[in-house]
Amino acid sequence: MEELSRELKTWTIILRASQAIQDIIRRDVACYGLNPTEFSVLELLYHRGEQPIQTIGKKTLISSGSTTYVVDKLEDKKYLKRTASPEDRRVIYAALTETGQELMERIFPPHEALIQEVFEELSEEEQLTVQELMKKIGYRAKDLSKNCPKPKEKNGGIDHE
Repeated sequence: MEELSRELKTWTIILRASQAIQDIIRRDVACYGLNPTEFSVLELLYHRGEQPIQTIGKKTLISSGSTTYVVDKLEDKKYLKRTASPEDRRVIYAALTETGQELMERIFPPHEALIQEVFEELSEEEQLTVQELMKKIGYRAKDLSKNCPKPKEKNGGIDHE
């Protein structure tokens, strides 16, 4: 059996680590009746305040077709509200409701502590090195992706681009 190339081995390690982290995050936010996509929208609004719905997808890596669906679900759960822009009626803002704010004040600190626990195996210097290396890989992959056709969104699914 042929050995994997160094690059494929590196990719496999990155992918497995990412999947392990995503799994623990998925389980964590599920305790509060949320999925990671819903949590990412609430987290954005919690830290940045009211946002135009049109920009939420870009800031949270949710595909444009799924943003409205996620916002609808969070509005149904009474965690966010929509308001029209007084300057431009085409622009709709999303903001946390009091219920959403209270939820995030309660669940964000333990969520952040969990993420810190995941990375406590690494020194500060190692974390900074990982950040720089992942940025470097990400920029390179983004450059290479310009030569590839863009994948189609899954109907009703949430694809991260």
